[in-house]
This record gives sequence, structure tokens and C-alpha cells, in this order.
Amino acid sequence: MANSKPKDKKQKVSPGAEGTLLSHLIELRDRILRGVLAILIVFICLVPFANPLYEFLASPLMNALPEGNSMISTEPHGPFFVPFKFAFAAAFAIAVPYLLYQIWAFVAPGLYQNEKRLIMPLIISSSFLFYLGITFAYFVVFPIIFTFFANVAPEGVAVMTDINAYLSFAIKLFFAFGFAFEVPIATILMIYMGATSVESLKKKRPYIIVCAFIVGMLLTPPDVFSQTLLALPVWLLFEAGLFCSRFMGVRDKENAAGPDDSEQAPDTKALPKAE
Repeated sequence: MANSKPKDKKQKVSPGAEGTLLSHLIELRDRILRGVLAILIVFICLVPFANPLYEFLASPLMNALPEGNSMISTEPHGPFFVPFKFAFAAAFAIAVPYLLYQIWAFVAPGLYQNEKRLIMPLIISSSFLFYLGITFAYFVVFPIIFTFFANVAPEGVAVMTDINAYLSFAIKLFFAFGFAFEVPIATILMIYMGATSVESLKKKRPYIIVCAFIVGMLLTPPDVFSQTLLALPVWLLFEAGLFCSRFMGVRDKENAAGPDDSEQAPDTKALPKAE
């Protein structure tokens, strides 16, 4: 009986598929590097204004502190490094629209032709909601919670916050409110992609409200005021996203390119790279 060679169970990867994967990885690397470079450029521009920026950040707390109280630094290098840390966080926040564009441009080749037209409106609306959340935290939430904290301090306790602790607290709230205000975009995209429906979300509204308060509890300090001030906008923004989803419809894979388009499938060619 003739000896037969054992069959190789390993599947060979076609050169075309390997090349496509490699090109995607290279493009992802390039877009990440562009995002990092954008943050560094904005940071360098903000460095000369680091101290005034931190003074602007600290003004809600300073206005709420009792007469004679001030902020302190418990670390020798704190007065020098803390303003630069805030300048870097501000640079990241300013670069958010460009970072969002890099994300959308990376996934754009896998979208249908009519879906690519939604990229710029989504970037603009996402950036607007992100900045709206930060503005709401600074002008509405900060004065309320800092006044409350200063007034409930026990008799004889001087409220003097460390500048580094205050920075961590403020950045946490800024990004918590900034990303929480993206709820309408997330709701619209989930319904448009067919992951859920308007009717299903309506039935789950009580659970979503409870989840909004849980998220507020996890992302904000352990007090009912900041938790509520985050949960209520998240709920209202969810309702706004639910309302807007009625006009968006659901993704139609068969007719997504439109009757006048020549391609009925996602474009596999990469878009021109954004510089």
C-alpha cells in the first residue's frame, strides 16, 4: 500500500488578503500618529498660557471658597507641573474634532456611498456635544457643587484644596460630561445600524433612566448633586437621540448606494489621506 503524504491542515493566507491587512495597519498607524502630532502642536501653542488657563479653571472653586481661604500645593513641583498638565488636557480637548475625523476617515472605506455623506455632520455634532458637556460642567455643575462643599464644611475646618487634586477632579468631570453628552449620537447610530429599534428603546426607558443615574454615580464625586446633574442631561439627550432617530431610518444594505450610484457595496479603496 502506497504511503500517502499527510495533508497540511494549515490554511494559507492569500497574498492579497495579507497585503490588505498590512495596508490597513499602516493606515491606522499613520492616523494615530497624526492625532498625536495634532495634540502636541496644540499643546506647544498652549504652553505659554498654562498659568492663565489654570487660573481660569480654578475660578469656580476660588469664587466658592470662604473669605481668606485659598488653594495650596502639597508638592514642591506642583505649581510648575500642574498648569502644564492642564494645558495638555486642554490640547487633547481642542484636538477632539480632528481626532474624530481621523477615526471616521479610517472606517470610511467600509461605508456605503450615502453613509459617507454623514461623516462631516457626525463629526460636527459629536464635537459640539462634547464641548457642550464641558461647558455645562464648568458653568453649571462646578459652581453648584463647590458652593455646596464649601458650605457644609465643619466649623473650624479651612477648605484649602490641593491644586493637583483639583485638576484631577476637574478633568474627570469634564471628560465625564463631554462623553456623556454623546448619548444622542450613540443612540442614533445604534438604531441606524439595526442594533436596536426605537420601539425597543421606548420599552427599556425605565432601565435606561436607572442606568443614567448609575453612570452619574460612577463618573462623578460621591454626592447626589453632581450625580443628578449628570444623569438628568444624559436622560434628556437620550430622548433627543430617540426623537431624531425617527427621521434617520435604518441602514438599508441593499439600496444604501442609491439608485444613481454605480456601486452597491462599500468602497474598498481608501479615501485620500487627510494631512
